[in-house]
Amino acid sequence: MAGPWASELDRVWVETAPQLASKKLVIDLHNVTYADDTGKRVLKTIYGQTRATFIANTPWAQFLAEEVTATKAANVAKGD
Repeated sequence: MAGPWASELDRVWVETAPQLASKKLVIDLHNVTYADDTGKRVLKTIYGQTRATFIANTPWAQFLAEEVTATKAANVAKGD
């Protein structure tokens, strides 16, 4: 989830998000082995808007999911 792939996810998310309404979103992180800052930002945006559930099959993917889902709570605690 880096470079042009992160940008593509962001583009697709902007187009798709309005169509989801209140549907439950699940994001599968299987086979994700890296995420740059842009990729993490996009995942945080999606999570912030949907409270999506993340599925992770490796320790790194689990760490990424925890980082993405914990950011909002950490920012609220800091007053951001």
